[in-house]
Amino acid sequence: MSDFFQNGTVTTLHNLKTRSLESLEEELHQFSQHNPMALILPCLYSELAHDALANIIDVLNGATYLDHVVIGLDRATQEEYQHALDYFSALQLPHTVIWNDGPRAKALQDRLQDHGVAPTDLGKGCNVWYCFGYVQSLANIKVVALHDCDITTYNRSLLARLLYPVANPQFNYQFCKGFYARVADGKLNGRVSRLLVSPLVRAMKRIFPHQDFLDYLDSFRYPLAGEFAMRVDLLKTLRIPADWALEIGILTEVFRNYSTKQVCQIEVADNYDHKHQELSADDKSRGLSRMSSDIGMALYRIMATFGTVFEAGTVRTVKAAYLRIALDLIESYYNDAVVNGLNFDRDAEERAVETFANNVLTAGQEFLRTGQELPYVPSWNRVLSVYPSAPTDLAQIVERDHHEFRNVQDSGVVALG
Repeated sequence: MSDFFQNGTVTTLHNLKTRSLESLEEELHQFSQHNPMALILPCLYSELAHDALANIIDVLNGATYLDHVVIGLDRATQEEYQHALDYFSALQLPHTVIWNDGPRAKALQDRLQDHGVAPTDLGKGCNVWYCFGYVQSLANIKVVALHDCDITTYNRSLLARLLYPVANPQFNYQFCKGFYARVADGKLNGRVSRLLVSPLVRAMKRIFPHQDFLDYLDSFRYPLAGEFAMRVDLLKTLRIPADWALEIGILTEVFRNYSTKQVCQIEVADNYDHKHQELSADDKSRGLSRMSSDIGMALYRIMATFGTVFEAGTVRTVKAAYLRIALDLIESYYNDAVVNGLNFDRDAEERAVETFANNVLTAGQEFLRTGQELPYVPSWNRVLSVYPSAPTDLAQIVERDHHEFRNVQDSGVVALG
């Protein structure tokens, strides 16, 4: 039986296996009459070749309470965009494909640059930001959810449970984060969350007690989960990080803008799996090593905004405290794996912790050297203050791209493989 324990400063909503998916979806249909819902899918073109995305589309066709699906397409040529239009035509719900690499989208980027509010770093954060802008052009949408396109264990329950707390008009939640177990191929996954974020946050709590933000962050069972839902008004206030710290940055923005009573986390799956990245211990520009560096730097910068003072000795203390806590957690994870009959590679776990510890130290040293802010994309409130028609212009660009290139494809001028 699942647990119902509440800990930390945000509400945890569990899956106690006492309610059917059909019952949840029936209520979501009722909620959608007053709180129309949209889903955002940030997508690389390369993901169209994988079975995970094809399954997600099949599953979404049953989520008929959704008003709209917004697909942000990255790294696609014109032919690939046209292929994507055909690919996503299998999605029977109203949907939009935003071609982020198209000439019209790049012209909009230039106009945003003229106003000084353009995203400077391309990537998932930038993709999500443009999707947020497009959703604001959909006048009726009240609730929006987001998840990745590489989830291999995707099912309708995940989306229904993710949306329910924010869509329910009797609840007061403005933001909901998903969480789940990460077990696949007979072993524990989720290394960055298990071996970096949790012990690093607890190390900082040890060094800087009575920090409400750290208590809040430590309340999330899976802070790096890419699945969340929110009221649409929140889209205008978020300043989205452009690097691997996207999820931590969004949690930070929610903390700054809302009471923790308006934030919850919900168990959306019994188990979850997606594509995995290599540790890349010898290359900090790739894989989990890059991710750990970005997250470490983000936490130093975020804590500084709350008034925390870092010095060279403090950074070394953070690294030492992190290492001790992480190594202790490895013992807990080992015991948990043994009890559940899972394989556990202690050497690989400790190598990951050593890599993360070095990156925590170098990230802190880099922060002290540069003191630079997080590479945030401007909030849409700021964009609207200087360029009020930006969401409308983006919607027109998407419509023109679709009309032009869909018509070309339907005429048979372009042959797609």
